[in-house]
Order: sequence, then structure tokens, then C-alpha cells
Amino acid sequence: MSLRHRARECAVQLLYQWEVQKGEDVDLLFQRFWKIKPAPEEVRVFAEECVRGVISQQKTIDEAIQEVCSQWEMERLAAVDRAILRLGTYELLFREDIPPKVALDEAVRIARHYSTAQSGAFVNGVLDAIAKRHGRFPNHPTESAMVQ
Repeated sequence: MSLRHRARECAVQLLYQWEVQKGEDVDLLFQRFWKIKPAPEEVRVFAEECVRGVISQQKTIDEAIQEVCSQWEMERLAAVDRAILRLGTYELLFREDIPPKVALDEAVRIARHYSTAQSGAFVNGVLDAIAKRHGRFPNHPTESAMVQ
């Protein structure tokens, strides 16, 4: 498992905990998490950077997800799926150093491991639609692709 993949898994777990614990102080959350799950510095740095990015851009991220999930309210999604979608959307919209295909593949892989059997396909569909809407796939039109 690559260090980046491990960092993404940690970021999803941290985002899940942050949401479940109603937005607790993120520095305290990091401190407790790394005490229980020690990780190399590169993993910690990337995971924390992603979590802080998702938290700071959560309104924009949630709006992007909601735009393509018109049949689903965010609250109806499983908390782990929300965390995965938020991380994937953050990487697509705010991390131009991460290729869209990598963001999608990593999110799908994490969804298959941490969520239900159907979550991988759902996450793929949502993130693919977001990437297309926001012009992150240069060979695809940016017009709407809706996830039903």
C-alpha cells in the first residue's frame, strides 16, 4: 500500500470522526488519532492537509456533491460515504497536483474497503460527474451528468 493511499484512508477516518463528533477541534482530533494509529510523517502530513482542506472548503464541496446527487440528500448518505465523497471532491476541485483519475480510483478503492458493496460504483459515478462538470477530464464535456 502506498503512503498516499494510507494517508487517504486515514483522512477518511479522520473526516468520519470529525463529523460524528460534531466538528471537534481538529488539532485535538489529529493528536488522538495519531496516538492510536501511528503513521510515518509523510502519511500524517498529507492526511492532515486533506482533512483541513475538506473542512475549509466543505460548503463548496457539499454543493458540488449535491449538484450531481439530485435524488439524494447529503444527510441520507452513509457517514463513511460522505467522508469518501468529500475527500474525493476536494482532490478533484482543489488539488490540481492530483490527476482526476487518481482521485477517482483512490476514492473507489477506499469505498470498496470501508463501505458497502454498492458504494464503490456510487462513489465512482458521483465523482466522475463532478469531474466532468468542473472540466477536470479534458476529453469530456463539462455539461451536466447527473447521478440518479
